[in-house]
Amino acid sequence: MTSTSATGDGPVPRRPGLLRARLAEVLHLFDRPLTSYYVIFGSMMLLIALGLIMVLSSSSIDSLTETGSPYTLFRKQVISVVIGLPLMLVASRLPPRVYRVIAYPLMVVAVLGLVAVLFMGDSYATGAVRWINIGGLTIQPSEPAKLAFVIWGADLLARKEELNMLTEWRHLLVPLMPGVGVLTLLVLLGRDLGTSLVLMTAFLALLWVVGAPGRLFVGMLGLVALLVAIMVVVEPYRMDRLTSFIDPAADPGGTGYQAMHGRYALGSGGLLGVGIGASREKWQYLPHPESDFIFAIIGEELGLVGSLLVIGLFGLFGYAGIRVAQRVRDPFMRLAATALTAWIVVQALVNIGAVIGVLPITGIPLPLVSSGGSALVPTMFALGTLLSFAKREPGARQALAARGPGLPVRALSWLGLGSRKR
Repeated sequence: MTSTSATGDGPVPRRPGLLRARLAEVLHLFDRPLTSYYVIFGSMMLLIALGLIMVLSSSSIDSLTETGSPYTLFRKQVISVVIGLPLMLVASRLPPRVYRVIAYPLMVVAVLGLVAVLFMGDSYATGAVRWINIGGLTIQPSEPAKLAFVIWGADLLARKEELNMLTEWRHLLVPLMPGVGVLTLLVLLGRDLGTSLVLMTAFLALLWVVGAPGRLFVGMLGLVALLVAIMVVVEPYRMDRLTSFIDPAADPGGTGYQAMHGRYALGSGGLLGVGIGASREKWQYLPHPESDFIFAIIGEELGLVGSLLVIGLFGLFGYAGIRVAQRVRDPFMRLAATALTAWIVVQALVNIGAVIGVLPITGIPLPLVSSGGSALVPTMFALGTLLSFAKREPGARQALAARGPGLPVRALSWLGLGSRKR
């Protein structure tokens, strides 16, 4: 390719190597020691900030109707973020050995919490029993149970890998499979299919990382699919959700009502949306606009551009999480990073897929965005765990030392929550 010189002396050949050099510089930005660290933190903070804005917008009408204040659910979400940020900072500074020490206590607490729900939990409209009230706080124990299983499962398999025990298939499944089985059974007794699917996702991710034989992995995947099919058949409301997913217009005023109004919200948003706060579906047309279907309000108010931004942020997070898993040398960190990433990304995909109509509605929230402190706080702790692992990639420690306080510390300092130098 040629161009004309400014003096008119004739064509001047362009240097093809210049474009390659620029491209190499851009790619180099994504291959630095702290790339994963900053991508995880940046995408997380943007999703949390967007979540706060959208929770305020989507919940204002219902909050005003039920409590007389449009800020009721928004205030709760802000409190959850204020609790989650210091926990994230603490998690980002913990060494892997601490996580391995607390793995079994976390699992015990998770089981006890799920058992407590069965005896003292509050029922939901569909009969689901997922929440318990402790001191005026409503807690959903199945959310921290995801984190507990990932840490416990990663520690279990890492110990076996260190002892060269994973060459036999039974060591891949025992006691990992009974562990996830107990949690899944307890969650299903509370009629929470969505969390069960997330637990199974983490289980399969752990098996994949340790290199489970193809036949074993496919067999476990088939078993999970069979269990899901049984769970759908035995609960009438799940079968109704499945039939409404296939054809929501068949019962637009009943089982297909939420799906139809979610699509109305997405369709009316267009390219750029109707504007923040201008949603029409949140005026008590779309059920649960601040939690399960917050992505529909994002599509309505921010349009296709805002929807793609959210999907892109989860994509960046997924890239960074897998990058951490590939680069760290410790087996525990590799296992935990993969399972944590799979948990958050798959949960986001299932939530978004249900809203846009390509998956059945399961009732799980959009991570970091949907309303609910029980989901937000454990997820922020999990992201702090990933930040801790990212700081242990090759060359990351030296790069952090050269740059001074880490990004989470500076962010909390700006908010008045972190330590400041006097």
